[in-house]
Amino acid sequence: MEIKHIVMWRVAGASAAERSANCIAVRNAFEGLRGRIPGLLELEVGIDVSRIDYACDVVLCTRFRDARSLEDYATHPEHLRVKRELGSIRTERHQVDYACLPAP
Repeated sequence: MEIKHIVMWRVAGASAAERSANCIAVRNAFEGLRGRIPGLLELEVGIDVSRIDYACDVVLCTRFRDARSLEDYATHPEHLRVKRELGSIRTERHQVDYACLPAP
């Protein structure tokens, strides 16, 4: 059964320009994973435009072939490289993983 993996972050930055640059860095780093992770079927990264004080800054929406593919992604060298590159730019992280139900 396919799995959706959604992660949202708040990013660091002393100014709006610095936070914006960090959002773009997160987006670019994760978009660079397309085609590099077996079992990763879909990847989308969005940057918040609402500017609501309780909103996260960046969201990653991915779809994996199955739970095993998601597990393999977590330890894949390319994913680990991205996590290291982004280091402390991400200050908060929220995640949801769920099974995709078949279409009726």
